[in-house]
Amino acid sequence: MAAPQGPTSADAAPLLAALEARGAKVVLIATGGGTQAISHLLATPGASGVVLECLVPYARAAVDRWLGGPQESYCSSRAARRLAVMAWQRACLLGAEPAAAIGIAATASLRSRAAKRGPHRVIVAVQRLEGTTVATLPLRKEARSRAEEEAVAAALVLDRLAATVDARRAAAAAVGLSLLPEETVSFEHADPPPGCRDLLAGTRTAVQVAADPARPAAATAAEKVVFPGSFDPLHEGHLRMAVIAAEIAERPVDFELSITNVDKPALDYVEMAARTAQFAGRSLWLTRAATFLEKIDVFPRATFVMGADTYARLADPRYYGGSVEAADRAVRRIAAETGGLIVFGRERDGQFEDPSRLDVPAALREATYFVSPREFRLDISSTSLRRREPPA
Repeated sequence: MAAPQGPTSADAAPLLAALEARGAKVVLIATGGGTQAISHLLATPGASGVVLECLVPYARAAVDRWLGGPQESYCSSRAARRLAVMAWQRACLLGAEPAAAIGIAATASLRSRAAKRGPHRVIVAVQRLEGTTVATLPLRKEARSRAEEEAVAAALVLDRLAATVDARRAAAAAVGLSLLPEETVSFEHADPPPGCRDLLAGTRTAVQVAADPARPAAATAAEKVVFPGSFDPLHEGHLRMAVIAAEIAERPVDFELSITNVDKPALDYVEMAARTAQFAGRSLWLTRAATFLEKIDVFPRATFVMGADTYARLADPRYYGGSVEAADRAVRRIAAETGGLIVFGRERDGQFEDPSRLDVPAALREATYFVSPREFRLDISSTSLRRREPPA
């Protein structure tokens, strides 16, 4: 085999200079491979003016900690994008202006002691306020040593970082990757949907990204019937719930999806576009309302639609830092500041959960219309549907 080829710290000097000239602030995350890019960057004088932090969550448990739970796949476009958004958010947390922050993440499945059933590959995602980009590079099995694959992974990371300051490289891999004839880098890119750049930056709290052309928008928030959810994916159960809720409230339903989450990274632009595309011809709002109390701020006096699992959490002290007093205050506010709740049963741990049988405070119960199992029952969940599909 040929000696490992890849970037050196000398190669990183002009890249860091270009990034510094743009005022860029970078957080880099690598898991499974690509870690040599960190040493190339940090061994270069001036790196501290550009690189804010480098993280290597190598074990799956470490990745889960950063991403808020187990992943469908740890080497996929989605995992890389989630890590890149987390890196972008870390950059902002560490003082970078949103427009200057760059989050870059590499996930890789490389040669190891035991032969891998799947392909060897490197996936690098970059998150900026201007867009989300993913580069995927399949590697020919048994063609390189682990060290050589690591060198290619590091080169791809630095190349994608260079593309943030050189538009000509945005969708063209650098010659320095030393690829074999059949190896090709594929690219995926998404610009922010209208209004979502400000939403990600935190300068807006809500934006309507899809609408029902057959109906006018509600004049006030109090006239809205809002159905919050992650909709990953939107399925038949959601749509049936919306139809029934509209009949009960005698008003059409607006779906709401928060791009932020209490314990997970924000959605990237590829994910925003994919989830928004499910709502063609229906009204959808993207918001920054990660908690239910924040949703009330965005849609005061609205009627809210939800499943039994979400409903049970509204009064659970565990979701208020363990404080019984905070949970009681939240319940009183929900009862006083919403137009009511329409609650559906759902499958949970293999059994259908009837929301009318849940032990909730009287104030919450009095504000709730419970949809009976006779009116609605569909044992389906977004999680089960995702498990049937190959990871993106």
